[in-house]
Amino acid sequence: MSESTLGVVDADRLRDFLAPVVGGIDADLEIDLVSGGRSNPTFRVTDGTRHWILRRQPFGQVLESAHDMGREFRVMTALRDTAVPVPETVALCQDPTVIGSPFYIMIDLEGITLRNNAETGELSDIVQEHVGSQMIEILANLHEIDPESVGLGDFGRPDGFLERQVRRWRKQWEGAHILHRPNLDLLLDRLGASVPQQSFPGIIHGDFKLDNMMLNSLDEGRITGVLDWEMSALGDTMADLGVFMSLWDEPGHPFNPVSAGTTAHPGFPTRAQAVQRYAAIRGIELPNTDWYVVLAFVKVAVIVEQIHTRHVKGLTIGTGFDDAGDMVDPLLDRAMEIAATTSVVGLRL
Repeated sequence: MSESTLGVVDADRLRDFLAPVVGGIDADLEIDLVSGGRSNPTFRVTDGTRHWILRRQPFGQVLESAHDMGREFRVMTALRDTAVPVPETVALCQDPTVIGSPFYIMIDLEGITLRNNAETGELSDIVQEHVGSQMIEILANLHEIDPESVGLGDFGRPDGFLERQVRRWRKQWEGAHILHRPNLDLLLDRLGASVPQQSFPGIIHGDFKLDNMMLNSLDEGRITGVLDWEMSALGDTMADLGVFMSLWDEPGHPFNPVSAGTTAHPGFPTRAQAVQRYAAIRGIELPNTDWYVVLAFVKVAVIVEQIHTRHVKGLTIGTGFDDAGDMVDPLLDRAMEIAATTSVVGLRL
């Protein structure tokens, strides 16, 4: 695929696919890149009256089990009438000949997302607290949903989930990286040698962080949708909490390079307060979370390295990719710091 065609969506073919689903389309479609997507490229689509979002797989080689459009579409559809806010799904297309990749369409919530420390810093302390509280409640509510009750009983296999995660991220690393990073191999070895017993099985998001929340632009601070469900599954919900913790930045501490200090303001609860509130909502006593947080840092490091690899190969569109490779070592350094002091047998370095 040439650079001139990268990121182009055939409007006529998309219209032919979409029209029967939405009751006809009388005007030409306008399609604009919302974001090249650190993961899945995302486009805004409109016929002048209605507005949709299109999500497709990344360009170039997609590793097995990664960027599954059907998975994202299915879980959001299933969660539509639950306490977890999600966009309304419209259509899934698994035929890659329509736009060059499987994709799905959902309603455009037309809100705002907050992506860095400067953007969240413009919010008042009260709004920051409101956003943080909602995130904690949504995550806990998600983990309390009975998968069977929403038709997701076969969405994955919770048994053996953590062992498979270690194997998966090793395979993902081996399949797409440029630089040799021995700390990553060491951390994967330690994680594999210290897998905890599964604690609380349930539906997991896989990448639960502030810039995957859509906020209503007219009702400041109200979360209207949780986005980017491509890594969702049935698994140990503590793994999801580990991701949340790894991406929850605090004032006075180094920022996770991915979350970029989005929650590092006085209005947001501290990480400890957030985790305490999460446990209280669920009515559970949490295990030692170090293993899950280290796994989260490793997972994100692998994902960022994959993005860096695609960017080097010219397979990304939009902006925000030049620094991807520089994020990997800080993520691994943080994982090493936790592993050096943990009390988890087998994980400690």
